[in-house]
Amino acid sequence: MVGVPIAMDGKPRVVGSLVEKEIKYLSDVISNPERPFVAILGGAKVSDKINVIDNLLAICDQILIGGAMAYTFALAAGGRVGGSLVEPDKVDLAKSLLGKGGDKLVLPVDSHCGDAFSADCNKQVFAAGEIPDEFQGLDIGPATAKKFGEIIRAAKTVVWNGPMGVFEMPPFDEGTKEVAQAIADGDSISIIGGGDSAAAIAQLGFENDVTHVSTGGGASLAMLEGKSFAAVDILDDATVTS
Repeated sequence: MVGVPIAMDGKPRVVGSLVEKEIKYLSDVISNPERPFVAILGGAKVSDKINVIDNLLAICDQILIGGAMAYTFALAAGGRVGGSLVEPDKVDLAKSLLGKGGDKLVLPVDSHCGDAFSADCNKQVFAAGEIPDEFQGLDIGPATAKKFGEIIRAAKTVVWNGPMGVFEMPPFDEGTKEVAQAIADGDSISIIGGGDSAAAIAQLGFENDVTHVSTGGGASLAMLEGKSFAAVDILDDATVTS
């Protein structure tokens, strides 16, 4: 990706249409978004999304936090998270992000929980920060899904990276399905940032209802972090060839 363009010094250095779309939607659109601009971040670990959150706080109107990473934020806010997946060593970092983000960071207000990590466990919805020790959070709750859906439907630019819960294991896929439906229902420029989010969109049949589904995986996260890419920086201004 870098060595070949360097060897092409003096000749046109371009990429194909797929990489052009990645650059357009993950870089150009985000640098000058239509507003409201909403980011939806899920997945397991705050540590995977630290730089993404930090970068997007400067340019987003709101960042919706779901997935297991929400429980680290709940712990940082003084809540009870039961046996939910958390990163104890990232609690102080979560506190600093909460302080920096203020109202921009939107956390779940409830959680769909189980007393075991299985589809046939005893299930119950608890308010955020009030999960008993014998339960673990496995998805955002219905009130959160409704709240997130309203914010998403009102947005003009949406970026989504990371599921809202254990979407591979019904019924803990409901939050992810609600978010996907809200994106599909809206009229925003919608960018799905690869990985599990792309898999969820495909699984739910919404691929044709969003603007762009990234195939970049980890590279899409790096672009959301605002990182530069040597393989992109070396390209000529007319970057695309058919």
